[in-house]
Amino acid sequence: MSGLARPEILATTEWLAEHLGRPGIRILDARWRPDGTGANVHHAGHIPGAAYVDWRTDLVDDEGEDAIRLAAPDRVASTADRVGIGDESTIVVYDDTQGLYASRVWWTMLAYGAEHVRVLDGGFPAWEAEQRPIERGSVGAPAAPRTPFSPRGPNRMHLTTSDVRGLLGAPDVTLLDARAPAEYRGFEGNTRRLGHIPGAINVPVGAMHVAGGQRLRDGGDLRDRLHAANVSRGGRMVAYDGSGVAAAKLAFVLRLLGHEDVAVYDGGWAEWGNRLDLPVDR
Repeated sequence: MSGLARPEILATTEWLAEHLGRPGIRILDARWRPDGTGANVHHAGHIPGAAYVDWRTDLVDDEGEDAIRLAAPDRVASTADRVGIGDESTIVVYDDTQGLYASRVWWTMLAYGAEHVRVLDGGFPAWEAEQRPIERGSVGAPAAPRTPFSPRGPNRMHLTTSDVRGLLGAPDVTLLDARAPAEYRGFEGNTRRLGHIPGAINVPVGAMHVAGGQRLRDGGDLRDRLHAANVSRGGRMVAYDGSGVAAAKLAFVLRLLGHEDVAVYDGGWAEWGNRLDLPVDR
């Protein structure tokens, strides 16, 4: 892809094929299924050496009710240890849902201080379509990294409801709602109140991909779409949706395009829309 300010955080299938089996590269399969069968999908065929991660079980706070909040550092450290991730690892994450769940894993690891995390463009469908090698069954226990992963954070890539409330109206902060337009405008939803956080700009994350495909649009096209939504460079970017998944994907796209101060409000509309003490626009 062209026109990207941070191309190193987007792994191509060609790059990953060249780096398979190299020390320090850890591949995570994030093909999640709501019915809990994601591990079965992994066993049926995955990129060689990939370990399965269930983002909803492994990287989320168990005590969350409607909101799907970031897991505590000890939970993230335990997952990293299980899949062989250390502080020096280069992590490559993939899924088969336009990078949505892979981006949630990407954001989780960065929020806890990981420095080298990539998302595979096109995910497993692209890898499979190119007839690249596929491994079946379970992956053996990975070699222990030289230094274990030490969570540092969550850092400023993660925001809580009180954080976001305190940022309302700040001139150097842009709120981005990654949901579909009907939810943003308050025509649809399943929370106590419908609409969006005051001042938020609607940037539906589904428009970031080539129509009918898994790969991201060209960098210039992505930038044009953000400009069309009145998203400009500079300042702090805060993305949210209903569960922190589409928001993480939008945060990933923003980082690709060179926006460095990007955060995700993972409580999102699931939390904001159910609280009667918070302001809402429609």
